[in-house]
Amino acid sequence: MLRAVAGRADALVEQLAAHPAATGLFLDFDGVLAPIADRPEDAAPPPETRAELERLVGRYALVAVVSGRAGDDVRARLGVEGVVCVGSHGLELEPQADRWRRALAAFAADAPWPPSEIELKGLSVAFHYRGRNDEEQAVRELDSIAEAARDEGLVARYGRKILEVLPPVGSHKGTAVRRLLEERGLRRALAAGDDTTDLDSFAAVTGLEVAVRVAVASAEAPSALLEAADLVVESTEEFLAVLRRL
Repeated sequence: MLRAVAGRADALVEQLAAHPAATGLFLDFDGVLAPIADRPEDAAPPPETRAELERLVGRYALVAVVSGRAGDDVRARLGVEGVVCVGSHGLELEPQADRWRRALAAFAADAPWPPSEIELKGLSVAFHYRGRNDEEQAVRELDSIAEAARDEGLVARYGRKILEVLPPVGSHKGTAVRRLLEERGLRRALAAGDDTTDLDSFAAVTGLEVAVRVAVASAEAPSALLEAADLVVESTEEFLAVLRRL
């Protein structure tokens, strides 16, 4: 069921749909376009979602996926021409981040964590613990990895069943969204996400003529994201219904 958190959510979506040439859509991948999978490599959007993205690309000024995954990975999983894919939480638009690739790869190689549960994304590293029988113990072990990352000057933060390690360059999903908005001169936008890092995307659209923030709720979704949203949906299927209204 859709929940209109700010009361005007339905009207705001209609305003975006009425002016597609002035509107950008900024979407997360995992948990928004693709259901969360036990293994990251198994995540994929349903055919219905791909078809809807194809329609939206032909209608809106910009359809972008801003994801924690590498941009090339997202692009391949979507398979939809015309979608702008920005990976590593927006770091792919930050030139200073590129020089950290080797340091991140070396850190991942040396980390005391099963290689099968480490995902090297070029400009970030994800240490997964989804599926661990003892998640509290896993987090204690990851806390030590996070501390080691910070000692090396890297940024470490938790997401949905992962610890992410990133370059210390100050870029994030919000900076990527703002850059794309400014490059195209857009004053209307929808931002959709399911995790803490998507709060940066929500903040980036604040102050536009029309801004709609959509949170995909789950047992793992942070309360701050739901509180910041104009519209809350309960699943990727319900988010697809929102896309169909655009």
